[in-house]
Amino acid sequence: MDSTRQLKVNELLKREISTIFQLKGRTMFGPELISVTEVRITPDLSIAKVYLSIFPTNNKRAIMDAVDEQNSTLRFELGNRVKSQLRKIPELHFYLDDTLDQLEKIDNLLKNK
Repeated sequence: MDSTRQLKVNELLKREISTIFQLKGRTMFGPELISVTEVRITPDLSIAKVYLSIFPTNNKRAIMDAVDEQNSTLRFELGNRVKSQLRKIPELHFYLDDTLDQLEKIDNLLKNK
């Protein structure tokens, strides 16, 4: 169970990282649409797990590799945005959120029956 502080920081980070991807995503990662689906921060606020959804889905692995390469740049941008709200900027760990792909696969299976 997350504390109230964790929930607030989760939402703050989700909003700010989403804005960074909106503003700089095309120049950093190309024409794919990258959206932040969820952020989970550890109780000590030192590590943030960021779940990303990528569309179109044809080269997700390459996009995730590019996001990992730009991790320090993204963390720096995040630090500039939240420096007045957080004392320490958390480490960012990015994960691929493929729930939409799974939903589409299940939907297609149900339609074919």
